[in-house]
Amino acid sequence: MSNDVDCLIRGGRIVSSQGIATADVAIADGSIVEVGPNLARSATREIDATGRYVLCGIIDAHVHFNEPGRTEWEGLATGSLALAAGGGTCFFDMPLNSEPPVLDAENFRRKRERAEKESCVDFALWGGLTPLNLDRLPELRDAGAIGVKAFMSASGIDSFPRADRSTLHAGMKRAAELGLLVAVHAEDDALAAYYTRRERLAGHSDAAAWLASRPVDVELTAIREALDLAGETRCRLHIVHVSSPEGVALVNDARRRGVDVTAETCPHYLILTADDVARIGAAAKCAPPIRDRHRRDGLWDAVRAGRIQTIGSDHSPAPAEMKTSADFFEIWGGIAGCQHGFALLLSACADTAERDFPVLTGAFSAHVAERFRLPRKGAITVGNDADITVVEIAGGHEITDSSLLTRHAISAYVGQTSRVRILHTLLRGQSIIANGVPVPAAPRGRLLKPSP
Repeated sequence: MSNDVDCLIRGGRIVSSQGIATADVAIADGSIVEVGPNLARSATREIDATGRYVLCGIIDAHVHFNEPGRTEWEGLATGSLALAAGGGTCFFDMPLNSEPPVLDAENFRRKRERAEKESCVDFALWGGLTPLNLDRLPELRDAGAIGVKAFMSASGIDSFPRADRSTLHAGMKRAAELGLLVAVHAEDDALAAYYTRRERLAGHSDAAAWLASRPVDVELTAIREALDLAGETRCRLHIVHVSSPEGVALVNDARRRGVDVTAETCPHYLILTADDVARIGAAAKCAPPIRDRHRRDGLWDAVRAGRIQTIGSDHSPAPAEMKTSADFFEIWGGIAGCQHGFALLLSACADTAERDFPVLTGAFSAHVAERFRLPRKGAITVGNDADITVVEIAGGHEITDSSLLTRHAISAYVGQTSRVRILHTLLRGQSIIANGVPVPAAPRGRLLKPSP
């Protein structure tokens, strides 16, 4: 009998945002064609997932791969492969670290063409919302931008200036007219400058001083302003990298009032604490900063309660020389974490997998696809793209710098122990990672555009 499907994933514990059930997954021509127990099908290739968990491929809606223009910081090839090794099948690249930044259709096109040549996973591209390009939002929408991103504080990139209140208001109003989602980095610029001056005048320059320069009210003040503007303009709003349960509460209060807003957090806010920043050093610097243990635990409560809609890595690497200084304020902020962050979250829930894996897969994929209007993504269901991650819970293994597939062997997660291994990552049924190893002839990614 001839094979009637291309691939069968046999006997896995299929995880959805609704629950977990043992079943097989049949794949043909890049799509899922059947899901059910003991499928009576023959396949060109079979993957034995007995005793393992089968998740929809992770959609990382927040990465900085820095290409074109700053490929030496990461690059699309190394970044996408690292993400695939971490279970990811799609990323959304932020607009600001490429040079020039993605503020118009021409630079969108350049990044798209580069990603189509270099990425081994599917991708979407953010456009920017700055004082420089309010008149270019329509062309970004028409080019296929997944949304537009604004910084409410200094971005660290001169060619991507922050959006003050008037810019953000005008941008949100135009985005609402265009049907564009707006994402914001929510830190109040004036407050951050005030607290930074206070620490500097006191002669402080260590990790503790950096943390003190970004207390939680810097985040909360900005979130309140963004929510007010979104409510007034009727803009679809996404608050990225929320670092505190208080910030999540503000978002959910606004949702109850009818504001169309969602909250993202990141693995590092759920894995690390402020004490770890002092221990790890430069590799753990980010903005907003990692908070205390109490706030970390509060974020976990919010994730489990469904009050955090998405989780993205905020993978933001830099060369070693930019992560080295005796003055913590001078170090480039950004955590390189797309390869191990998601697995570490699954590992943290290894003993409660039946309860918590559905919650996590919702935040990793299902809710991301829903929020960003990506048909055929986000769930292991008939008709969807066969984007699939197979993981196993095993004995703990330590993350080492030699295991990193990113361009620079720098990660805040080095030294962490994970009980979860990513065994297989498939994009539209084709293997990128097989038995934990990158496949030489990996597929090429495609641009994803939000549906109207």
